[in-house]
Amino acid sequence: MEPSPAAVVAEHAARGELAFQRDADGRAQWPPRIGAFTWAVSAGRGTVHASTTVRRRGEPPNEVTLVDLDEGFRIMSRVIGGPVAIGTRVRLAWEGSLPVFEVEA
Repeated sequence: MEPSPAAVVAEHAARGELAFQRDADGRAQWPPRIGAFTWAVSAGRGTVHASTTVRRRGEPPNEVTLVDLDEGFRIMSRVIGGPVAIGTRVRLAWEGSLPVFEVEA
């Protein structure tokens, strides 16, 4: 039996890798799902597509960012180190097993 997509992503994350899938035509697929896809590992470089600040009463503000990875898929995460502008280049970082991004120097 094949491992679940979540298990494959978690296995790669434990090694500091962001795994994603490609369909039969080679297009990047995120989030991963069950089906006829092949697995690949992202180089972890991308561009901020959009960013917003979520403010919940009684909690500190939380930045939520959509990042377009160079491989052709978009992931929702956050950029550590403060707010960023649309078009900012970022690179993959990790907070435990969670993929986050930081501004590329």
